[in-house]
Amino acid sequence: MSAKLEKFSQDLTTAFGDRIGQPVIAVGEITIEVPASGYLDVVRQLRDDPAFSFEQLIDLSGIDYSTFAGWAGGRFAAVCHLTSIKYNRRLRVRVFAEDPDFPVLDSVVEIWNSANWYEREAFDLFGIHFAGHPDLRRILTDYGFIGHPFRKDFPVSGYVEMRYDADLHRVVYQPVTIEPREVTPRVVREETYGQGDGKVGGRG
Repeated sequence: MSAKLEKFSQDLTTAFGDRIGQPVIAVGEITIEVPASGYLDVVRQLRDDPAFSFEQLIDLSGIDYSTFAGWAGGRFAAVCHLTSIKYNRRLRVRVFAEDPDFPVLDSVVEIWNSANWYEREAFDLFGIHFAGHPDLRRILTDYGFIGHPFRKDFPVSGYVEMRYDADLHRVVYQPVTIEPREVTPRVVREETYGQGDGKVGGRG
């Protein structure tokens, strides 16, 4: 284990105490878990405290743990990846929504502007709502789309499909018409293949 990471882990524990979970060191990075109620206070301190100076949020993603093997915790979480240019180090912050049926977390857009589209993406794909977001709307799916594609309970083929109707002169939605099928690889070879005549495929 890196001495620098160990020191950084101890600094986090000293500064935040029981406001964060025990820092976890893995694959050369530290991950801390923060309760939803203290999320904004912790990340704001991570940015403003000169001892940490995490000036940049480089990524924020949603996660659905509903079918994660051996998992007994919450279902929906947001994970922030922070970078400190001053100290040349990174930190991963994970926060779970308290209600799995209607997951809500505070928005960090006012702390890092770069979170704007990332939070919209997590909302669109996972259905995680971010309280205080200035413009929380879909960013990847169609305007009339119902549901959230990355939830584990969402069918791979979707519920509806879109097509242009030449008679109505407009785009219409209809139930998915793709019938489930099993794709089995099939190898097609000529009958004389591999019979040792020295000619490809047995042809002259």
